[in-house]
Amino acid sequence: MLDVAVIDEPAAAEASLDPIRSRILAALAEPGSAAMLAVRLGLPRQKVNYHLKELERHALVELAEERRKGNVTERVYRATAASYVISPSALAAVSPDPSRSPDQLSARWLLALGARLVQEVGALLSGAARARKRVASFGIEAQVRFASAADRTAFADELAQAVAALVSRYHDESAPEGRTHRVIVGLHQIPGAQPGTPDSQDDPQQQTGGTPGHEPEARQENAR
Repeated sequence: MLDVAVIDEPAAAEASLDPIRSRILAALAEPGSAAMLAVRLGLPRQKVNYHLKELERHALVELAEERRKGNVTERVYRATAASYVISPSALAAVSPDPSRSPDQLSARWLLALGARLVQEVGALLSGAARARKRVASFGIEAQVRFASAADRTAFADELAQAVAALVSRYHDESAPEGRTHRVIVGLHQIPGAQPGTPDSQDDPQQQTGGTPGHEPEARQENAR
């Protein structure tokens, strides 16, 4: 079983989003037969069988083993991954494209960058799984609480300069054996922040969603 599987086929995405099938996928973190799942989920066995076949058709579940019980063969299934991510490529015609309107201060652009990240890393994971290799990757996550909007802006400026300097130092366009990587650094307020905190008091844009064309998030993308 994979830790994470990326769903990039529209039909597979549709199958995974069905409420009953998503419950079956969650239940199959531990292998089980249709009869076992019917008891766990409180559903008719015939209905579970139908949904299992659909999930198997889209490679979301797989046969773990077959057990003989008298004259009956019991098929035991398991999920192909512990969790699933739907790639924006499943909605290729309407997926976000960061190149349409690159704006470092736009939350929508950050969302488009995140969508592209899922799509590109998902493709890498799928290819690596077929080749039975690992994907070379690196990620940074941190939390920072700003005393004021001015501090946040200063932080974003310094971060942008630091990333630009690093990219300039290590980027080698002429390297014959070089491999192109994408660097994305994002800064945003954590959803669910309590009202009345310094962020919401000092920055009215946090409460109103920002002035038009100047949303209170800072972004820097340096790639290639």
